[in-house]
Amino acid sequence: AAGGERGAAWGLYLRIDRQRLQCLNERREGSGALVFRAWEERGDRAQFVESDDDEELLFNIPFTGNVKLKGVIVMGEDDGTHPAEMRLFKNIPHMSFDDAAREPDQTFSLNRDPTGELEYPTKIARFSNVYHLSIHFPKNFGAETTKIFYIGLKGEWTEAHRHEVTICNYEASANPADHKLEQITPQTHFIS
Repeated sequence: AAGGERGAAWGLYLRIDRQRLQCLNERREGSGALVFRAWEERGDRAQFVESDDDEELLFNIPFTGNVKLKGVIVMGEDDGTHPAEMRLFKNIPHMSFDDAAREPDQTFSLNRDPTGELEYPTKIARFSNVYHLSIHFPKNFGAETTKIFYIGLKGEWTEAHRHEVTICNYEASANPADHKLEQITPQTHFIS
C-alpha cells in the first residue's frame, strides 16, 4: 500500500482510551502511552518505553469501542533490548503479570525491527470483538531491559453498543378493566 494509505490503516491508536491505558514495569511513568501514535511518527526515537526491573513489559489497552484487530507492529532497537516475544490477550481488563501466566489468545516470535516495517497478522476470527487488549512482552534478545519505540495496531473500530436499563411492566394475569368490549353478542352454531 502507498504510504498515506498504509498509515491510515494503522489508526487504531486514536481509539485507545488513554485515561485508562496502563503499562506495567515501565521505568518512566506514563512513557508506555507514548508508543501508541501515528504510523508516520513511528520513527520518533525521542518517545519510547523502557522496562524497569527486568525485561518484561505488560500493556493494558482499553478501547473506546469494539475493535477487529488485524495486525500489530512492534518497533525497537537493533540490539538485545528489542522484544523477542509478544503475547496477546483479549478482553481481560486490569491484567497483571500473574494473569499473564495463562494461555494467550495468540503468541508471536518477534524479529528485530528498528524501522517499524514488520507486520504480525492476528487471527482475525479470534480478535473480532475486542474492547480491551493486553500485550505482554515476556523476554527480549538478551539485554537487562526491553525498549520499545512504537506499537502499531491495525484494524476496524465500531462504536460499543451500550445496553441501557429497560423498565417493563409485565402482567401476571390480564386485568379485565383494561379490556372492555362494547357489547358481547352471543352466537350459537348448530351442527346438523
